[in-house]
Amino acid sequence: QVQLVESGGGLVQPGGSLTLSCTASGISFSGNVMGWYRQAPGKQRELVATLTSGGTSNYADSVEDRFTISGNNAKNSIYLQMNNLKSEDTAVYYCRMWRRLTPRYEYWGQGTQVTVSS
Repeated sequence: QVQLVESGGGLVQPGGSLTLSCTASGISFSGNVMGWYRQAPGKQRELVATLTSGGTSNYADSVEDRFTISGNNAKNSIYLQMNNLKSEDTAVYYCRMWRRLTPRYEYWGQGTQVTVSS
């Protein structure tokens, strides 16, 4: 069974830093794309950052200069280093893995809460 598990969320003050982790089991990162999404209360889920197994990354404009996505192919894991956190970063953060080639599929983690507050 394929499973994605996020960890590392918590409460942090504005300007602080936090690192999220996502580990996939039952599937290899190789050949897939992984990414981070977030959803704040009352809002739609939005893309934060993506990473291919080949090392290509992309970021939402709102986080590009503050967040860094990275991965460890051998461990089937990705990470999100978040710096200079703002209150508007408060959301549930989700990990996603998907395949672009046929047969296509996608998997989601259960999410981890990040709260930025003074």
